[in-house]
Amino acid sequence: MSQVDVRAALKQGLARLREAHVPSFTLAAELLLLHVLGRDRTWLYAHPEEQLSDAEAERFFALIARRASGEPTQHLTGKQEFWGLEFEVTPDVLIPRPETEHVIEVALDRLALRELRAGRKQTLTGEGLQIADIGTGSGCIAIALAKELPGAAIYATDISAAALAVARRNAVRHNIADRIQFLEGSLLDAVAMRFDLIVSNPPYIGRREAATLMREVRDHEPEIALYGGEEGYELYADLIAKSAAKLEPGGLLVLELGHNSLPAVQPLLDAPTWTNVAVTNDLAGTPRVIAAEKL
Repeated sequence: MSQVDVRAALKQGLARLREAHVPSFTLAAELLLLHVLGRDRTWLYAHPEEQLSDAEAERFFALIARRASGEPTQHLTGKQEFWGLEFEVTPDVLIPRPETEHVIEVALDRLALRELRAGRKQTLTGEGLQIADIGTGSGCIAIALAKELPGAAIYATDISAAALAVARRNAVRHNIADRIQFLEGSLLDAVAMRFDLIVSNPPYIGRREAATLMREVRDHEPEIALYGGEEGYELYADLIAKSAAKLEPGGLLVLELGHNSLPAVQPLLDAPTWTNVAVTNDLAGTPRVIAAEKL
């Protein structure tokens, strides 16, 4: 292979991804080159004439070919940022999405509001709180909450042992492995205690929507984490009923919603068990998070 410099490699890489109709092809090419070189973006653009070794060029173009065939960039680099933290991702877990950060924001806001109403101090450390993250996947929600609420006891469940292995590694990576208990089981079946806060980003895509998904999602992310049934919202009824049984009075439930699941989910929280139900839209204006308080 003839020697290629950073600028030429990047140019060739993004041209191949553009031809393959890869979304955000420029970013994908940059991230893959940064991954191969072990550099940051500043270095990349400060050293356009730097020569790649044959091994680096070979590795980069092999990754470009895999991305062009539909493999997600995050699976090729093995990582994704969420809540300002870097997470390991594999094909065993859902890739953390920016919109899921709204779950963290709403949970922290609702906890702070509860403290305010109770006349307690506003420095929220989570002291004495018991929190459950249902369907933890990579562990991103549980770990972000553990970072924000250092005094809280956190339990994270998933039906997938492979996903829990990734989540445990992420907890070790962020030095909080001793603060989160990872439990294998469906929904809340693996936990015996009661909670002050239950959060979840459950599977919410309908199987009938599969053909409309991007190939990166449909062909490469775990089905068990994507599909919530034929319509997509089937899991919510069970999750909400079980949460009602496991929350302390005044406890909070915060759930991520699929792009069209609000009409099916909101009535489930109309029961006398729940109060202070609120919906939060994401940056695109889609109803993304629903939160409620148990009476």
